[in-house]
Amino acid sequence: MASERPVLQPIHPQTEARLLKEYADFHRQHIQHTPFLHDLPWDPAVRAAPAVQGGSEPLPVGNVQDYALSKFSVRVFTPEGDAPEGGWPVFIFFHGGGWTLGRIDTENSFSSNMCKRANTVVVSVDYRLGPENPYPAAVEDTVESLQWVYNKGKELLGVNPSRIAVGGSSSGGNLAAIATHKAAELGIPVVFQLLVVPVVDNTAQVDDDRYPSWKENERTVALVPGRMLWFRDNYTPNPEDHTKWDNSPIFAPEELFKKSPPAWIGVAELDILRDEGIAYGEKLTKAGIPAEVKVYKGAPHPIMAMDGALEIGRELVSDAANALRKALYTS
Repeated sequence: MASERPVLQPIHPQTEARLLKEYADFHRQHIQHTPFLHDLPWDPAVRAAPAVQGGSEPLPVGNVQDYALSKFSVRVFTPEGDAPEGGWPVFIFFHGGGWTLGRIDTENSFSSNMCKRANTVVVSVDYRLGPENPYPAAVEDTVESLQWVYNKGKELLGVNPSRIAVGGSSSGGNLAAIATHKAAELGIPVVFQLLVVPVVDNTAQVDDDRYPSWKENERTVALVPGRMLWFRDNYTPNPEDHTKWDNSPIFAPEELFKKSPPAWIGVAELDILRDEGIAYGEKLTKAGIPAEVKVYKGAPHPIMAMDGALEIGRELVSDAANALRKALYTS
């Protein structure tokens, strides 16, 4: 019987008191009996399974096509119907998974939702992962995908290279934020950034006064501190790299923040990364950049990818689609 199986990911009483019941119920049914990956020997075969359970099915779109770039590939989702005058807007998306998990199929659902509901081409980037390809491989792929869309997108994809947005979830949010600063250096116009539960500071720790959410949510579910540090070590084994701004984008120089595009940042109340995302929004605002930050109450880190099972996941996906469409079509 399920009740006799060992509970390997228990919900701590301190967390239970604040955790959404719909998440707690799902966790007990589907997650609590599985071990944390960071407690097991590393095996890249784990990437074959969904990084997060509870996702929705992809929505139908006009076309889906993969393209090979130098060391990675991208998947392009094109809306149904005719492109606007000047070409489709385009959203470059970076999946989550701690720079270690995930693959090109990981967040097809989110990509298709943004494509259909924001009426935009979506370029989902299958960037290289650690530990096999540590930092800065993912950053190199981020820059290449940005340049490819800007230089080849009009011809190959029918997009408007002056209507580029970037976004990502978790580690993908890290890469998307970095992409905005790289774009500013390269003179590539990016009009919007959509960051979902992003990692922006790889120097953060549990006893870090800058980000109280690390200590406050030390006993959270899903992205526990040990898992986050395991991801960090897989991606950036050299601690000296953690302070580089293309690893921790909150350290980007002020002049690059002043050239950043407007942002929508979604963070989860019970996520250790919550206060990093809030701090990033505050730094954008201080630089004169519009930045909307929404905190999803009672939610832990992975809700975006759980929109098939959780109402709050569907809310986040809808909020993201609405923010993206507004930015691409009214700004």
